[in-house]
Amino acid sequence: MANRFLDIAAPGLAQLRPYVPGKPLAELERELGIAGSIKLASNENPLGPSPRVRPALTAEMDALTRYPDGGAHALRTALAGHHGVSPACVTVGNGSNDVLDMIARVFLWPGRESLFSQYAFAVYPLSSTAVGAKLRVAPAADFGHDLVAMQAMITDRTAVVWIANPNNPTGTRLTAAPLRAFVEALPANTIVVVDEAYFEYVHAEDHPDVSQWLGDFSNLVVTRTFSKAYGLAALRIGYGLSHPDIADLLNRVRQPFNVDSFAQAAALAALGDQDHIQRSVAVNDAGMHQLVEGVERLGLNYIPSSGNFLAIDLGRDAGPVDQALLRLGVVTRPIANYGLPNHLRVSVGAGDENARFLDALEQVL
Repeated sequence: MANRFLDIAAPGLAQLRPYVPGKPLAELERELGIAGSIKLASNENPLGPSPRVRPALTAEMDALTRYPDGGAHALRTALAGHHGVSPACVTVGNGSNDVLDMIARVFLWPGRESLFSQYAFAVYPLSSTAVGAKLRVAPAADFGHDLVAMQAMITDRTAVVWIANPNNPTGTRLTAAPLRAFVEALPANTIVVVDEAYFEYVHAEDHPDVSQWLGDFSNLVVTRTFSKAYGLAALRIGYGLSHPDIADLLNRVRQPFNVDSFAQAAALAALGDQDHIQRSVAVNDAGMHQLVEGVERLGLNYIPSSGNFLAIDLGRDAGPVDQALLRLGVVTRPIANYGLPNHLRVSVGAGDENARFLDALEQVL
């Protein structure tokens, strides 16, 4: 049914559809009349957050009537120390998606170009289209970023280049040398965003911590999240790191009190427990090995992943397989909306969850 207000809405909205998240367990169980389902659709941490988080949240209960610290002073100071930058470089967001959207609102408008890779995170085109920018999509190489192809598409209208490292939903990653060379070659007035939402899961020596490059590139923005390895997805908190002048512009469009008191307190507690991050990474490594071994046993191909998820090539339309898995109480994520209709993305879960998924997949296939 056509929307009767579309003709008076911002032009970019005509091309957009709402972001579709993984189906909530309560909704699935209500629809199918089942119980005990598992969700492996949204790249969440099966270990949960640091044990320091719960007491930090409890301590905030007595201040429910007060607005949060609008500048997130304590958290920004801690993040600055964690990355070795000034607090003036830090912008907090209601999830890192919020920061990505701020970047689009500051640097993109009709006539400007937004460049990203095929199979890249859905928010890049969503936020860019919403502000009327022209989308430029570089063809992927082996399901990942082809930096040579992206470089060839840079024009004097290219305002923002988006790079996810590792990339969602494919799990591919870029090593330090080619990525740094790409950033160095960009025009100084082109903003490059390196989205490191899954950074904590990579421990390869050739993988860059791009936050350490901020002193070298004033047009660089790095985004991180507490939703993945830190296990705080429900609280929606992330942040951006950039030159203070870019952070100043982002803060001009940032909504007042965009990060609530509970999210700030939880993030501060979680950031202080890096041992928990290492435990989470170990659980992910073991779970990834379990999934890869099981998928290979089933004779299926997959995209090697550096994140906490695996994109599996089913060799057929993944939609019906996903629906069959739902009826067995297993929620995964078909990624036809990313141009990969035969692929199913599954998050790395706890050992028993991974085993249940593999058993269900074998049954369905």
